[in-house]
This record gives sequence, C-alpha cells and structure tokens, in this order.
Amino acid sequence: MEKTIIIDGRAVRFKSTAAFLLRYKAQFQRDALKDLLKLEKAINATTGELENYDVLDLELFYNLVWVMAKTADPSIPEPETWLDQFSEFPLDDILRETVDLLAASLMGTKKK
Repeated sequence: MEKTIIIDGRAVRFKSTAAFLLRYKAQFQRDALKDLLKLEKAINATTGELENYDVLDLELFYNLVWVMAKTADPSIPEPETWLDQFSEFPLDDILRETVDLLAASLMGTKKK
C-alpha cells in the first residue's frame, strides 16, 4: 500500500510492505512490533490522534516514518539527513496519514 503526503510543501511518498519489519530491524536493530506497541499507547484509538505525549518516543515515530519513505523511494538518504530536509514535520498529520499503511501491511485487509 502506498500514499503520498504533502510535508513542508513537498510531496513525500510512503509505502508499507511485508518487508517493513525486516527493513526496520536491519536499519535500527530494533523490533518494529515492540516499537509500534509503544506508539499505540500514545494514540487515541477512536480519533487516531496523538494524545499521550508522555509515552511518545519521537525517535520511534521518526524511524517508522523513515522506513515507509525509504520503502517508497530507495534513494532517500539516512534518517537524520532526510529529516534535515524539512523545516516543518507535523507529527499528528503524518501519523494520522500513515497509520493505515502500517495496519494494512501488518494485519492485512478484510475481503468484502
């Protein structure tokens, strides 16, 4: 599943595939599922908005978003260099737009 989001006036593509977990582990030497569970604690299940900023680890969020961007465009640079390209990076908006990508690749979609 793929989606394009406008960030800081630029179109940025995000993609999540079955290889997401492997790519995340290879880049950050961390378990993506454990990190996603931590992120879930900061999100309101009804609205999908960030609410509990006390438990939110921004590094996890940036890592997850970077992996989805890297999956869509293998030419993007390492995380810090990539993030330096943005003067604005609205966490709430980006998370709201990308959470469905993660869910679709990790849990699948229901057949109608």
